[in-house]
Amino acid sequence: MSAINNETAVPSAHLKKVKKNSLSQWGIARRRFLRNIPAMISMVFLFIMVVLSFLAPVLTDIDPSRVNPMLIEAEPSAEHWLGADSAGRDVLTMLLYGGRTSLLIGFSATAIIITIATVLGLIAGFYGGIVDSILMRFVDFMMNFPFIIFVIVLSTIFQDTGVFALILALGLLGWQGATRVVRSKVMSERENEYILSAISIGTRPITVMLKHLLPNVLSTVIVQASLLLAVMIVAETGLSFIGFGVPLGTPSWGNLLQAARDPGILSDKPWIWVPAGLAITFTILAINFIGEGLKDAFNPKSLR
Repeated sequence: MSAINNETAVPSAHLKKVKKNSLSQWGIARRRFLRNIPAMISMVFLFIMVVLSFLAPVLTDIDPSRVNPMLIEAEPSAEHWLGADSAGRDVLTMLLYGGRTSLLIGFSATAIIITIATVLGLIAGFYGGIVDSILMRFVDFMMNFPFIIFVIVLSTIFQDTGVFALILALGLLGWQGATRVVRSKVMSERENEYILSAISIGTRPITVMLKHLLPNVLSTVIVQASLLLAVMIVAETGLSFIGFGVPLGTPSWGNLLQAARDPGILSDKPWIWVPAGLAITFTILAINFIGEGLKDAFNPKSLR
């Protein structure tokens, strides 16, 4: 009886040890990411920025479009913590509502880009051959067009639709680089035995791509999305700053920075443009830290 108990105890202990040491790639990546202090601080900061921006109607009862001639370029006070801009609008209110616009554009454009890049990357990487050649030549063709100029043209043509036009312009013209990254990862994964086995037993290509390939390239997609989010927010800011982004009547961080084009405001009235500049700087910095944290977490050479 004692011998039987000893025989069952050994496998049980062995199984516990194996279970402890056999964390999945996602489990190891999650643990590594949670231990990355800069990335976690950045996650908290970005979450706070998103919450504050999208709760703007709750946090302030001031209409962001209301112009008050009595408050033109008013300095910060107890009533208006960040003062007022050159149109007499409360800067704090504009900052909160501007965050909604800039972050909405960033997240929406990134979602469009990642969707297109994932679909095209999966198809090109899985099928290879003539399909891959056609798709990659199309990618090369699209990469020849100057990104900013075409975004400006499309945004100007469809200016009546406002923010929606800018989201579409950024999303439909910014997927080429991410597509190449996803394709490369898919081509690498396609040569693994589990993919070859699934193909050999007659599994449909769509099933192989969605059930077997996509989960294994998802880490690459997530990292690309985090990096693209920062790029899209910077693109919106730059386009709005030069007058080709968000329409002037809509608050955005880029539109707030437009005030800095006036030398007098730039040097003597920093409360009008500095808050937006700081919000953009720290948000982009946080997103970059998150992206680097995800990249390190999913790096196969450092998954321990």
